[in-house]
Amino acid sequence: SALLLLHALTGDARCLDAAVRAGRFLARSCWDPRLGTIPYECGAPGGGRAYFFDLGIMARGLLALWRATGDSEFLDCAAGCARSMAEDFRSASGYHPVILLPGKRPIEGGGGWSVRPGCYQLKAAMAWLEVGEAAGSGRFTPLYEELRAAMLAGHASFLEDGEDRHETVDRLHAYCYFLEGLLPRAGQDDCRVVLRDGILRVARLAAGIGPEFERSDVVAQLLRLRLYAAALGVSPLDREAAASEALRLGGHQIKDGGMRAEGAFCFGRRGHSPAPYANPVSTAFAVQALAMWDAWRHGTFQPDVWSLI
Repeated sequence: SALLLLHALTGDARCLDAAVRAGRFLARSCWDPRLGTIPYECGAPGGGRAYFFDLGIMARGLLALWRATGDSEFLDCAAGCARSMAEDFRSASGYHPVILLPGKRPIEGGGGWSVRPGCYQLKAAMAWLEVGEAAGSGRFTPLYEELRAAMLAGHASFLEDGEDRHETVDRLHAYCYFLEGLLPRAGQDDCRVVLRDGILRVARLAAGIGPEFERSDVVAQLLRLRLYAAALGVSPLDREAAASEALRLGGHQIKDGGMRAEGAFCFGRRGHSPAPYANPVSTAFAVQALAMWDAWRHGTFQPDVWSLI
């Protein structure tokens, strides 16, 4: 998805070529027809694990590539990911985050938020809506709606479950995933209220903890959410806050990192010390957020929910 965005922004054919290579790698090398899913690690002994969230993100990237190229190979693989999410991860109360392959037995308990069920899973569930729309099938839409209703009912405590302030920042990242997952239904009253209040809540917590620990991806997610919310009629844009976030985000870009890191964005900052490494997710989110902010300022921003990385 990020490579397709870069191609759209720059016209550089190398970005599209790299996106196609990545898509073919997922569809041809990573997709396991025997298991009917994409393992987290290709070639892991016994099959390894598969993740609900990762499958949703891969499906959305493959759909973006299908829209850009028209190649049905990518749509077919995306549909396979959506089927695996629906069939392999289902639990009595939602969807397991992780399953053990090849038996597809759920792994429960332990670890942080990313290996436990939670509201953040709604971002991955957007793939069900996208696949259904692309394939002209109504099979997956009810699954998204069911999960959305459950997450709306249970999201409030997610940010309160962190053990300390720094873990809360990590949870802000995940909570933004939940808010992003609501965007396809931003016109509905229940989603509009949670989006509006959620943006304010994330902004308040991020500003309060930011001097100690700030993640660049959280800043990028917050800025994107503000722009979508304004364009979709959820809440007016706080231009001063958006401009401040764009400025803070630019401060995370690496200016002298050598050939591999030049122009990338670091993971974040603790106090006055930036993280000593570049991060691909942070970079993708930041590039899109700053491009959207530039488009907003020039009056050309379009709130295409499916383009959200």
